[in-house]
Amino acid sequence: MNSEDKPISILVIEDSDEDYEAFLRVVKTIAGPFSIYRCEDGDTALDFLFSELNYADPAIAPRPHLILLDLNLPGTDGREVLATIRSKKELNLIPVVVFTTSFNQKDVKFCYAQGVNGYILKPMGISALTDTLRTLFRYWFEFSMLPELD
Repeated sequence: MNSEDKPISILVIEDSDEDYEAFLRVVKTIAGPFSIYRCEDGDTALDFLFSELNYADPAIAPRPHLILLDLNLPGTDGREVLATIRSKKELNLIPVVVFTTSFNQKDVKFCYAQGVNGYILKPMGISALTDTLRTLFRYWFEFSMLPELD
């Protein structure tokens, strides 16, 4: 999907094992040099993004090219994670796409007000998930120009 040989790092912030396993199954069917990283809660995601605690080594926690963020997380929820990402200069250029089951307009408006790059409802079924992720990855990694990561 990108012209370089470097893997595309995607951070998936998702607490549901079922949703994450479905995501991985689909990603394996999509051609592309993806490196997938997962954080199961907001606190761990922030440690990952700020290279703290178990994530101090950039080989373990590289700067992601894209963040897929669930809103309903244990502890620090996705709304707080998004607000923190957008408030920090070292993180605010990373594209963040909310990937959630919440169709609440309050959540949609909050996320866009915080500067989210997209808000996608998790589709039902593997076929719909495949179509959604294929389109999402093509948009971000074929059609869009992303800033270089530091």
